[in-house]
Amino acid sequence: MRKRIVAGNWKMNKNFLEAEELVAKVADALETRKLKNTVVVLCPPFPYLELATDIACEAKFSVGAQNVYPDDSGAFTGEVSPVMLESMEVEYCIIGHSERRKYFHESNEFLALKLNALLKHNIIPVFCCGEVLDERNAKKHFKVVEKQLTESVFHLKKDQMAQVVIAYEPVWAIGTGVNATPAQAQEMHAFIRGLIAKKYSKKLADEISILYGGSCNAKNAAELFSNPDVDGGLIGGASLKEDDFMGIIDSL
Repeated sequence: MRKRIVAGNWKMNKNFLEAEELVAKVADALETRKLKNTVVVLCPPFPYLELATDIACEAKFSVGAQNVYPDDSGAFTGEVSPVMLESMEVEYCIIGHSERRKYFHESNEFLALKLNALLKHNIIPVFCCGEVLDERNAKKHFKVVEKQLTESVFHLKKDQMAQVVIAYEPVWAIGTGVNATPAQAQEMHAFIRGLIAKKYSKKLADEISILYGGSCNAKNAAELFSNPDVDGGLIGGASLKEDDFMGIIDSL
């Protein structure tokens, strides 16, 4: 049975005291929940990772980073290596988020290097893929996602691929308040699972978690998560408030 996952991507938000308060609130709230085959991941900014991992060791959540540089060390001012993340017991890392692609011009080839680096250090990659509005309107969304997966992910061996989490994020729905309909989400998730089955095997495809990201909130999460190929969510703004985030978790 594949894992159900809710990952909170805080992006560049919260000061230290606010971060400490939110992590503590989520930890306390999770203590009252029985999480059946559900993994909760908090992905705060880099300065708060140790804070989060310190609390996570006695709580019901895992910790993820929002980015990584693909080299173990070197003269890369401002970057964070997978060795550093591994040393802090960070278990997950988001790569390929549309904001990284747009603002930092990260290519599919560069993301493949990040993916390799994370797997080398036993960190679970949460690989983001998805189309912009023009691509959706031009009915190119399937080709766009297939290209992203082919050029960044499908070089992996079968045992490596089994460690990857995929997050489909329709870029036109991120932070806009407009989310893909449950039918649109299911359609793309089923397409992605089909690509994995074709490249590797149906058995592997059935074991990989595919998350939805794009204006998912406590009100629409249950309907989105009810789809057979939607295994949870990569949550942005709604992960910054404990009540909203827990409402999404409770929807699984």
